[in-house]
Amino acid sequence: MSKYIITLLVGCFITIGSLSAQDEYRLAQQYYRNGEYEKAKVIYEKLFNNTDNDFYFDRYMESVMALEDFDLYEKTLKKRIKQFPDKVQLYVKYGELYERQFKQAKADEQYRIAIDRLPPNRTEIVRLANGFTRIAKYDLALETYQKGSKLLKSKNMFAYEMGDLYRRNGNRELMIEYYLNSLEEIPTRISTLKTIFQRYFGEEDYKELQTQLYQRINDNPKVVLYPELLSWMFIQRKDYKNALRQVRAIDRRQKENGGRVFRLAQIASRAKDYDTAIEAYDYIVEKKGETNTYYLEAKRESLKNKRLRLVDGYDYNMENLRVLEAEYETFLDEFGRNTSTSQIIYELAELEAFYINDLDKAISLLEEMRMFAGIRRHLEAQAKLSLGDFYLMKGEIWESTLLYSQVDKAYKDDVLGQTARFKNAKLSYYNGDFEWAQAQFGVLKASTSKLIANDALDLSVFIMDNLALDTVALPMQLYAKADLLAFQNKYDRAFEVLDSVKSLYPNHSLEDDVLFTKAQIHLKLREVDKAIVNLQDIVAKFPESIRADNALFMLGDLYENHYNDATKAQEYYSQIILDYSDSTFTVEARKRFRKLRGDVQ
Repeated sequence: MSKYIITLLVGCFITIGSLSAQDEYRLAQQYYRNGEYEKAKVIYEKLFNNTDNDFYFDRYMESVMALEDFDLYEKTLKKRIKQFPDKVQLYVKYGELYERQFKQAKADEQYRIAIDRLPPNRTEIVRLANGFTRIAKYDLALETYQKGSKLLKSKNMFAYEMGDLYRRNGNRELMIEYYLNSLEEIPTRISTLKTIFQRYFGEEDYKELQTQLYQRINDNPKVVLYPELLSWMFIQRKDYKNALRQVRAIDRRQKENGGRVFRLAQIASRAKDYDTAIEAYDYIVEKKGETNTYYLEAKRESLKNKRLRLVDGYDYNMENLRVLEAEYETFLDEFGRNTSTSQIIYELAELEAFYINDLDKAISLLEEMRMFAGIRRHLEAQAKLSLGDFYLMKGEIWESTLLYSQVDKAYKDDVLGQTARFKNAKLSYYNGDFEWAQAQFGVLKASTSKLIANDALDLSVFIMDNLALDTVALPMQLYAKADLLAFQNKYDRAFEVLDSVKSLYPNHSLEDDVLFTKAQIHLKLREVDKAIVNLQDIVAKFPESIRADNALFMLGDLYENHYNDATKAQEYYSQIILDYSDSTFTVEARKRFRKLRGDVQ
């Protein structure tokens, strides 16, 4: 041994002698991570001799192997095997030694000895399998668990571990089979499996899972875990209709109170699958009866989703609206007009004002609702804001600003107060008081509500861009007037005023804004094709406009959700991502683009 090595070892022992066991372990780990295997070996050997800890022994052996001291490795291993013949994972280390020396036949022989001598001991079975897994011998690890299951006379004891190995091996069918088998052993493992499925599964995996779950449900109809997992899987794939079939079946079989069905209805509603949500809510109403905990809420939510189904898709007519109006009236006849039904009254008022255009009835409903004893303060404030909108639609501006101001005063630090301030600022904008309105929008850019902040920013920039010269005041006033007419549902008159802006002031900076407002009106009129033309004109003719990214996002949304044209939708979302990276729509556009492309979420 050279003087240098002797000095090094002496130095290590002196250092080690002054350290606690924990400090020694940390130092050894540091040496090992840094590739200083000679120093690591010295400390691990001391720790191992003091405690006979398998971890220290493994790290000592790994350090020796890294140093390619094969004689010392084999000598130490033989001694360990003689001392502990039942620790069959030691033969895996022997196999590793032979593989490092390119003696594959001898390595395979050692691996076979390990499996042949496997004792009926769960700990040793797991250790051996882990030893094979560590060196990526997945087939041998599987064989270990298969033999271990026979030795312990337990079919599914290692099903979870085998499922994980089949995943590593790429055998998706057996992976799913064994993961599902593991639920028979430990049913509470279902949450862990869901996490694994979300992390690793693609579309084909979910199809295979669906096939196997259907088979298990047929074979074991009383086991609730399988339809539960199947409904969860359908939710992951956004197939809420099939998910409803499963939760409804569980509800009937388990004689539940409908809570499971109600929760699925909420998920479907948030995903805008209104048909499934309505079907789920109606199931509770029809099958559970008036005494059920969810009865009133289910009826209320069913109505809400019927309204959303109509108005979200720009695909309704007056006949549809009247049918829905009658359902709201029937609900109120059944449950009365009182505090508990105030939300339904509020929704009916919005339906009357914004879609049926019966402003007097809408106002009457909300004025009556405000008088209910014990009405929630937030709902009362929302009613005041809506009343302000309805009076504005009737042209009664003083009533509007009074109601907005009341909410502003009562909820100064709340989103409701910020909404009221935004509406009052927009009133000033409609009246042509642009400088005051712009100052208010400037303040509201810092709103805690992202929606208000974005709208305030858009209007602030819009006014600033178009109020640079006194000569711009008149076209701005015309444009604001058209904006108000559109809000009041006076669409023909709004189109006339917008056209006058273009004819009286050709090539004006408001031209893109005129197109944008026209597109919004066409959407309200359910004239989607005409709206598309306006939006495409903005993108083509005014790419530098503040309306361009809005137009692109609206085009993407329309092609995605109205035309179901994923390719076109991706084109528009991609254009936002590439050309308008600082847009407020960029994050959402990227999310939608990835979803349409089929990226795993």
